[in-house]
Amino acid sequence: MHPTDVTTIRLSKFSGELVPFDEEKLKGSLYKSGASREEVGQVIDEIIPCLYDGITTRSVYQLAFKHLKKVRDSLAARYSLKRALRDLGPAGYYFEKWVSKFFRSYGYETMTSQLIEGAAVTHEADVIARKGEDTYWIECKFRNTVDAKISVTTPMYLLSRIKDISVKEYELFGEKTRFSKGWLVTNAYLTTDSIHFGKYYGIDLLAWDYPEGRSIKNLTDQKALYPVTCLTTISQKEKEILLSLNCIMVKDLMADMSFLDKLSLSQQKRKAIYREVSELVERPDQTD
Repeated sequence: MHPTDVTTIRLSKFSGELVPFDEEKLKGSLYKSGASREEVGQVIDEIIPCLYDGITTRSVYQLAFKHLKKVRDSLAARYSLKRALRDLGPAGYYFEKWVSKFFRSYGYETMTSQLIEGAAVTHEADVIARKGEDTYWIECKFRNTVDAKISVTTPMYLLSRIKDISVKEYELFGEKTRFSKGWLVTNAYLTTDSIHFGKYYGIDLLAWDYPEGRSIKNLTDQKALYPVTCLTTISQKEKEILLSLNCIMVKDLMADMSFLDKLSLSQQKRKAIYREVSELVERPDQTD
């Protein structure tokens, strides 16, 4: 138990808005890291005495990350997924690679960096995916700020692009095909207008918290599709090296640990990395 009166504590969001501290919401986010009831209680007992009125949400996140890591590296790694996706920047090239592997994990064939000649202009594809008889244009919108939102102008632009490429057949995946639909995939949030526009015009939307129960976070947790940037046992420079070798997901590293040969690691650090990787891949979150 903790004596601190949390009812008087307000959190300062990234936007500057002050909101009441919600202990149950914090517990919920800790449970989603895969922590047990006992472990969540342990972390909460460490965090609460450090809170004060006006503390930033970033500071609360850092406290939670720090104490989850003390319990188990993989808990902190899962907890940091949102930040880890932002770390696939700065321009979003590796986010597109991650999205391609993400869709492949859900049964799609994918390709990236294709130039497609539309009826009016040429388009550079982030990701093209195929499943069954359908071929999808996937527009990736990467944002590296905490509360970024994708405005309605983005799905509007995507709709015009889909219109331009839907009138022709293309040689893709070894056969002639037409684009049947478009996806807008982002690590950020969507405005209400973006969601309404996408629904009305049949654009599939996938964002950090949308659709409910089938968001990027949910689907990543379900199949342990964590980017290597979430690993807590390697440095930022080591993450950049792995990304440059096309080791985008933790699962890529699990499948081929020889990627680590490119890093100057002690035997002890290799063991710590292997332990974290194994826990992330073999114990995907089942809370959603």
